[in-house]
Amino acid sequence: MSTEPVHGTWEPRPAARWEDAFLTGNGHHGALVSGDPHDDRTVVTHHTLVRPGEGDDGHRLPPRLADRLPLLQDRLLSGDREAAEGFTDGRPLRWVRAFHPAFQVRLRRPDGVPAPEGYRRTLDFTTGVAQAAGAGWTSRVFVSRADDVIVQHVTGPGLTLDVSLDHRLPGAPTGLGVGHGAVLTPEGALLSLRARYPGSDLACTGVTLVAVTGGRTALAPPGVHIEGARSVLLLTRVRRHTGEADVVAEGRALRELLGEDPPSYDGLLDRHLPLHRTAYRRVTLDLAADPGERLLAGSELLARPRSAALLERLFAAGRYHLLSSSGLFPPRLTGLWTGDWDTAWSGAFTNDANLNLQTASAAAAALPEVTEALASLIQRQLPDWRDNARAVFGTRGVVAPAHSDGESGHSYHFSREYPLHLWTAGADWLLKPLVDHDETHGARDPRTAAALAEVALFYEDFLTRTDSEGRLVVVPSYSPENRPANASWGTVDAAMDLSAARHALLTAAAYHPEHADRWRALADRLPPHRINGDGALAEWARPGLEDSYDHRHLSHLYGVWPLDEITPYDTPELAAAARRALELRGAENDSAHGHLHHALIAARLRDGERVAHALGQVLDGDFFHASLMSAHYPHRHVYNADAAHTLPAVLIEALVQSTPDRLVLLPAPLPAYPSGRLHGIRTRFGATLDLTWSPDGATAVLRPTRTHRIDLWTSAGAEPLDLVAGEDRVLTPKAR
Repeated sequence: MSTEPVHGTWEPRPAARWEDAFLTGNGHHGALVSGDPHDDRTVVTHHTLVRPGEGDDGHRLPPRLADRLPLLQDRLLSGDREAAEGFTDGRPLRWVRAFHPAFQVRLRRPDGVPAPEGYRRTLDFTTGVAQAAGAGWTSRVFVSRADDVIVQHVTGPGLTLDVSLDHRLPGAPTGLGVGHGAVLTPEGALLSLRARYPGSDLACTGVTLVAVTGGRTALAPPGVHIEGARSVLLLTRVRRHTGEADVVAEGRALRELLGEDPPSYDGLLDRHLPLHRTAYRRVTLDLAADPGERLLAGSELLARPRSAALLERLFAAGRYHLLSSSGLFPPRLTGLWTGDWDTAWSGAFTNDANLNLQTASAAAAALPEVTEALASLIQRQLPDWRDNARAVFGTRGVVAPAHSDGESGHSYHFSREYPLHLWTAGADWLLKPLVDHDETHGARDPRTAAALAEVALFYEDFLTRTDSEGRLVVVPSYSPENRPANASWGTVDAAMDLSAARHALLTAAAYHPEHADRWRALADRLPPHRINGDGALAEWARPGLEDSYDHRHLSHLYGVWPLDEITPYDTPELAAAARRALELRGAENDSAHGHLHHALIAARLRDGERVAHALGQVLDGDFFHASLMSAHYPHRHVYNADAAHTLPAVLIEALVQSTPDRLVLLPAPLPAYPSGRLHGIRTRFGATLDLTWSPDGATAVLRPTRTHRIDLWTSAGAEPLDLVAGEDRVLTPKAR
């Protein structure tokens, strides 16, 4: 019986749907592994695979509206609540370019071969290996972090297989220009598949080196036929490119990875493990689950939605999938994976909640790999962010888009109902995890410092209008993706915009002392939040704008989470108003991200019951596939990584919260899980923390790397705590 959480999952059957395929990835390449012994299909993905745009690419630049901005501001400030509806260049709604799969590597066995006895497919989170096995036959797949290659190793007595690369996946365009290549090589064969996008010089090309031990290999277009082999090792890469790819050079690069004769799967795995396993193992959660339940298949656990063993496994799977989808980019709406060309919402990076929620645990859960992926995306897109600021607002500095395909950071996805080009808070939200990372590690990244300065420059130029009391006004302003009950979407002084502007200016001032006085003075002139007639923090601080409560987004509570602007400790009146706003908020369409966003805010407000309820909406709502990847809606409708990647952050925030000067232990414990251990958490004051709790009390072990005084908050109240670098501290806060 398992006496500790299980770091993996398993199923007794192959994946019948691509959504149930086990996932592996290195942040560049991804693989969805079906584990079917008769037709073993591995879908190959890569973060760069987005379809070329259709129509006028001029519509993929930000709209040039800066010369019309003063008139819009005048109209909004004069009380014209519909003024922003015409603030556009007349273009139609243009989605960002859609993420898509490349192809599937297929290994088919002859008809009539019986299924192996004792079949089982497994996914090991500690190694990233997806395995299917039974009666002497084994197929193992992982994506190497060391070599950036998809590795598949099949072993068994007298293997007879047809190996091919197959582009025929759901939603694949009929006009794809598909070309296959297959040549025999000394080690076996080299296969290639080129798919050219309709009407474009862009294409993606996949290359698979097939290394065969024993038996015979013969061409069987479009692939090869292998008979009587002891093992087959496949190495696969895919590239998006213009013109034609150099398949020979790609094959040569793959051949160099083999190293040994016969080629060694173990050697490839050994190079990968230190990079993956070390990262995955940094943080673990133990909820004292029933040992018998820990041994159940994932699909069986999902049928027990309140099981501690399920929550342990989803926490582990969430960290595993988040790590595996982060590298070249952070995770998309679908992480790094899809088996369908018609990916919902383009499989985009959606920056007004989804990406932000998915990366919420990066600093605390010790995944700097995720933070670095986010930093890299931001750095590549900063020139486009500058274009957004100039074109729409006529300012210096940067404005982030609400949606991106990874290639472009231009704001061009907007419409009357979604005037996302008016949203100015995105850069602050995207930079917040990078600031958290700097606080955790005690060093300021020059890239983050430079980006913060550009955000501050934008606000210097943009915040020029004032109200009758001389306070600055954010105009136009937008609260994603909601509108006042009595006005249009583009308005004045959305609470999120106020919080983001204040935070960005104050954070930039902390990074740049030479400009601190100017930027702090600007932040001080912003208006305060408003408490409405219901006693709730208003979504729009502008008097007269009425709240619309039933909405999946909770943008107005940005000051509570992820910021520390509104807390029960420093601003109790505003925290009470935020709690009232949370109570009044509806779930609208039951989006997973809405429920877990709700849970994160509730945790900051020390409301464990509300955290448990919001988490329960997801656990009870059948949001998880057998792969333990999640869906956007209940009943596994629309493949989406929001719930999978955000859930670890919810559990961490319920148990431990930190700022550079504060530690909060058990702020919102979940009543259904009275005992447990959280190991390896990183705090923003530079200490690693292990927390153990039970009905009898709690113990926290702090391992500080910096000498610092903080405030320790528990259910008994606050007390100062002096930490000395290199000296462990054992804390035993009283039980509630």
